[in-house]
Amino acid sequence: MSLPSLQTFDAEDSLRLSFNALFVDVQQFEVGLELFIQAIQDHGRGWLPDVVNGKRRRRFSLASVKAALDEKRDPYGSTIGLYRTAAPIVALTLDAGGPPGRTEFGVSLNVQPLQFFAEAEHCSRFVDLVRAWALACPATYLSAQSAAERQLADYPNFGRDDETAQRDEFDKIYEVFWLNVFGPRLVESVGRERMLSTPAHLVEELPNGSVLLVLRPTAADFANDEARVAQARAHVHLRPDLDFDTVLDTLRARSAVLAPVEPRFHPDLAPLLARLPDEFAISERQTKIAELNAFRPPESEEWLPAALPSDVESPERVLASYGALSEGLVAALHTKVPSITEETAESLTDLDFYFWRENFPERYERQLVDGHTSPALGAYLGHVLVRRLGGTWVPRRNQEESQVRVGERVWLPFLRARRYMQSRQSLLEYSLTQFFREAARHRR
Repeated sequence: MSLPSLQTFDAEDSLRLSFNALFVDVQQFEVGLELFIQAIQDHGRGWLPDVVNGKRRRRFSLASVKAALDEKRDPYGSTIGLYRTAAPIVALTLDAGGPPGRTEFGVSLNVQPLQFFAEAEHCSRFVDLVRAWALACPATYLSAQSAAERQLADYPNFGRDDETAQRDEFDKIYEVFWLNVFGPRLVESVGRERMLSTPAHLVEELPNGSVLLVLRPTAADFANDEARVAQARAHVHLRPDLDFDTVLDTLRARSAVLAPVEPRFHPDLAPLLARLPDEFAISERQTKIAELNAFRPPESEEWLPAALPSDVESPERVLASYGALSEGLVAALHTKVPSITEETAESLTDLDFYFWRENFPERYERQLVDGHTSPALGAYLGHVLVRRLGGTWVPRRNQEESQVRVGERVWLPFLRARRYMQSRQSLLEYSLTQFFREAARHRR
């Protein structure tokens, strides 16, 4: 059974919660931890974790959590994970450590998909859970929101540099999200009366002096205009120094960035371009889809209307060298691009994606790229044209003039490979996918 990973939660939006609490002694931490786990068991119906992962895996229970924290403890603390592998997928990281005599307790929760929290009942139970956590674990600030919203808000820096953010932490209210718990210090900085009069779905004073604030009954619809207006009103109420129209414009701009964009990729590149948006942060994907929709690669110029005659003394020996180059590429990449052994159109798209994701032309030394990768790739590309399109090699002394005859045209795979390997952008402008598809269209 595989556990959810960072890549899992990069697939689509999720609800994210995080906070740090400080316990003054070990006994207080033990009590707080028990209440923390009890709250999950009481209010986590529908998304309860089922696995505790420390040095080994156990079924979820308070005893398992304690055992995992103990076995992972080192001089710096202890970090474990609680997971749910069925939908909705859950990853809950617990980090316990800190200076002697005190325990710092860090919590990071992801529940995917965010749409699970489109139902008011699920959201109500989640609010009950957070209320219990806020009472059990004294924190300056706690929030839960869409992962995409969190990225757009630059949480937890909120536009500050790392040094300033680490120094000042949550010294004032930088954002108001779907769910918030403001610790006593933040409440007093705003004014308790003002805090409790915030326009919101729920504003509740907790026994420990914190205030629980929930903007709306549900979390998943955070980006619609009604939710944005509510968010702006609450934020400006808590921060009278802010301008309502400016805050609302910022929030609406975030929603516009997140609005779904229908993919309309160039047909020759669609198999490749469809993979790229998922490599970006959730908050950037719709913008990237729009950019890729507008991308139009130049038509392939690496072809001739008629073949140059072969000028090599031993075509067989040259073709054998091309075979060795191609086999070397397969040997080097077969574990990272398994389909490379099949020499198909899909293999070329997989290579395009691999080289782009790795930023291969800019990440590796130019001598390696030009001297080894590019020639090997040209030979491999030529072999795919031969094997899949019935092409015929016409070798030349100048490698970049070597051709593969397909139908009435001859194609220059080594030249294409050199142009392709110039930069990350050139991987798209001179893709192997497009080159193959254009050659296939001209096959007779």
